[in-house]
Amino acid sequence: MSVEIAVNNSEDALYYEPQNNEVELFSHAYKHQLPVLIKGPTGCGKTRFIAAMAEKLNRPLYTVSCHDDLTAADLVGRHLIGPEGTYWQDGPLTRAVREGGICYLDEVVEARKDTTVVLHPLADDRRVLPIERTGEYLEAAPGFMLVVSYNPGYQSLIKGMKPSTRQRFVAMKFDYPTPEVETRIVMKESGADKSLAEQLVRLGGALRNLKDHDLEEAASTRLLIYAAKLVVGGIDVRQACYAAMAEPLSDDDATVAALKNVIDACVITA
Repeated sequence: MSVEIAVNNSEDALYYEPQNNEVELFSHAYKHQLPVLIKGPTGCGKTRFIAAMAEKLNRPLYTVSCHDDLTAADLVGRHLIGPEGTYWQDGPLTRAVREGGICYLDEVVEARKDTTVVLHPLADDRRVLPIERTGEYLEAAPGFMLVVSYNPGYQSLIKGMKPSTRQRFVAMKFDYPTPEVETRIVMKESGADKSLAEQLVRLGGALRNLKDHDLEEAASTRLLIYAAKLVVGGIDVRQACYAAMAEPLSDDDATVAALKNVIDACVITA
């Protein structure tokens, strides 16, 4: 089973538009070796924020996209068989612990609870990772930071973070940006002009007002950027919004039709 690992070595500054005091809070958490939990809806900028902070702090970043089949071995490591026999291969969590990097577990509530227990000794003042299969008792290198995120809207009795795990973290709550900030983000990420970006942000706000009407998720900033990129690439505004901001939000024909009606009412074509 493969685990997504992203190591940030970019020399160019990664664009991130602060919303509140999250940059300052995260920096202080890093300085004082505190683990961080980020809560927020899909596509609101959680992953971009972590990547930007890793770059700002000049730390390698290991990102793991959590899922139902994620095991402790996927995080910690396992023995493999090679041409010269059996050898040990570190998982992304172990590599971050050894190197003093940032390990980011995206949508951590998707992982099995018996898997996330491995995080406990790293998320308190011990900052250690016991590796039973090798007999190692790793102390986290200076600079190591554990960050997890999840979407509170997806939580349930079956999929939720245990209180004993959640209370080991400093928590930060994210939401969609204000219209002014979101407009700047859409312009920067897509190359759209201000008029188009403002129109898409207004549309996004209108669609978010429908979130409680048979929609599991609201229109994310990511989808606004997708729509803007399509338009900049030459697609008609209305068709771009259908493809990027209506169809991805639902498989129900009636719901998609309602979303398209909102788009028709809000979009002004050139």
